[in-house]
Amino acid sequence: YLHPQITAAWIAVTFQFLLAGLVLKTEEFRNAFQRLWFNLYVQLFNFCGISSVVFGLSRLLLRFGLLPSSLADGMVVSTCVPMTVNMVFILTKTAGGDEAAAVFNAAVGNMVGVFLSPVLILGYLGVSGDVDIGTVFYKLALRVLLPIFVGQLLQKTFPTTIAQQVKRHSRFIKKLQQFTICFIVYTVFCRTFSSDLSAGIGSIVLMICLEFILLCCLMLLAWYSLGLLFADQPTLRVMGLFGCTHKTVALGVPLLNAIYEDDPNVGLYTLPLLIWHPMQLLLGSILASRLYDYVQKEKERLGIVPKDGKNITDDDDDDEEQQQEKTEEIEEDEKADNDMLELTSVPTK
Repeated sequence: YLHPQITAAWIAVTFQFLLAGLVLKTEEFRNAFQRLWFNLYVQLFNFCGISSVVFGLSRLLLRFGLLPSSLADGMVVSTCVPMTVNMVFILTKTAGGDEAAAVFNAAVGNMVGVFLSPVLILGYLGVSGDVDIGTVFYKLALRVLLPIFVGQLLQKTFPTTIAQQVKRHSRFIKKLQQFTICFIVYTVFCRTFSSDLSAGIGSIVLMICLEFILLCCLMLLAWYSLGLLFADQPTLRVMGLFGCTHKTVALGVPLLNAIYEDDPNVGLYTLPLLIWHPMQLLLGSILASRLYDYVQKEKERLGIVPKDGKNITDDDDDDEEQQQEKTEEIEEDEKADNDMLELTSVPTK
């Protein structure tokens, strides 16, 4: 009676990406050349590095019959989406990392992910994804690209008005986003559990354990590789740790629903992402205080002395004021993210 093929697959997904178009700042691309190699490394690690490792492991598990194809493909799909916006920024700020780099990479990653994620998913899974490539890109153009284009057009046409309205109604907008994601997840799992599941409880538990081990190993790989490539830059190293390994539910779930709308296993494709999301929050929260201590010790070793609570490497006061405004906005979003996790952590049958 909810008509999810219309309300969830079209209205909710389109609405989600329209809001994304209204708030994504494309001018962030202009900052890319300030730290080109760092930004490029974070994006490549997040999109291509993680997904290629998980793809190889999932094919190995399939070969030995340890996981059903639906969960194995779901693990691959979940690693093709971009990083979170709110969580990466909050954890970077808490751990004393480079906040400007977090804002830039989160914004750019989500914008690029709209185009790159479907290409990666179809490139890895191909025919096994049970999708028609032409139909998928046609639907993505209507449900994802067109709403984002409209949102960006409104943002550029009425910059002051849109900015004021988004800031004034930011909490209401976040609640709407939270509701639409939960609604999509609800309809996805209702459709999945209404048919015979291709995965048992044992397979799901194994997938959860594997994702935890993978996330820990990938965070270690990101940490030490960043230390080698960007030595004596502790704030960038901390930001890169989160940016390299985090995955978003806010854009990931609507995107997967748009791609696999008619697939009965869409819930199992989405499940690994819903598991990865709270794991990255848990590990990030545990590490944040230790990383903060590491940053302070490295600054002392490098002779970067704090002055009046600010780093001497900060560019100017205007940048700090803009960063503070961004901090306040994203900290408001953190509660909405936690509320959403509580609602989506247990699939509704």
